[in-house]
Amino acid sequence: MKKLVLLLAVITSMGISAQNSTERNTVSVSGEGNVMVVPDMVTINSRIETEGLDAEAVKKENDKIANKIFKYLKSKGVVEKNIQTEYVNFNKRVDYNTKEETFVANQAISIKLEDLKDYEEIMQGLLKNGLNRINGVEFSSSKIGEYQKEARKKAVLDAKKKAEDLVAPLDQKIGKAVMISENGGNSYPVLRMAEMKSSSQSDQQTIAPGEMEVSINVNISFQLF
Repeated sequence: MKKLVLLLAVITSMGISAQNSTERNTVSVSGEGNVMVVPDMVTINSRIETEGLDAEAVKKENDKIANKIFKYLKSKGVVEKNIQTEYVNFNKRVDYNTKEETFVANQAISIKLEDLKDYEEIMQGLLKNGLNRINGVEFSSSKIGEYQKEARKKAVLDAKKKAEDLVAPLDQKIGKAVMISENGGNSYPVLRMAEMKSSSQSDQQTIAPGEMEVSINVNISFQLF
C-alpha cells in the first residue's frame, strides 16, 4: 500500500513539474484587430419637452405629442422594438430672478432606423409632429457580428506575428497556443448632432455617417521551442 501511495505521489509530482515546465516555456503577447465599417443603421436620441404654468396641462401636452410621435413612427413602418422610451420625468422649475414657477415634462425616446435612407424623411416628420429636442444620433451596423468575427481573426493573427517576431532574434520558434483570452471588443460609431432643418427638399442631407471602427483585443500564450 505504501509503495502504491509513493508511486502516485511520484507520478503527480512529475505531472506538476511537466506542467510548470510548459508554463515557463511560453511567450505571451497581445493582439489587436480592427475593421472599418460603413454604417447602415442610425439611432435617433430624442426628447419631448413641454413647459407651462399649469402642471396638468403641461403633462397632457407632453403625452399628446408623444402619442402623435408613436403613431407617426408606426405609420412609417418603424417596428415597436425599435421605439423605446428611455425615461419620463416631471419637475418644477423656478426662475430665481422673477420667482416664477413653471412645470416641465420630459420624455426621452430612442428611435432606431434600420435603413439610413429613411432618416431625412422621418426626421422631418418627427419635427412636424412636435418633437423638439434632438440629443444626438448614433450610427451602427446590421452586420456587426460578422465584422467582429473578422476583427477577432485579425487580432489572433496579429498576436501570432508579434510572437514570431519576438522569438526570431533568439533563433527560437513558437508552437501551438496554450492560452487564449479576449479582452472584449469595441465599436466606435461616429456621433454627430442632427441638424434640425425644416426644408422639405427630398435630396437634403443633414447627417454624414462616415465610418465606424470595430476593434477586438486578445491575449495569447504560445509554446516556445
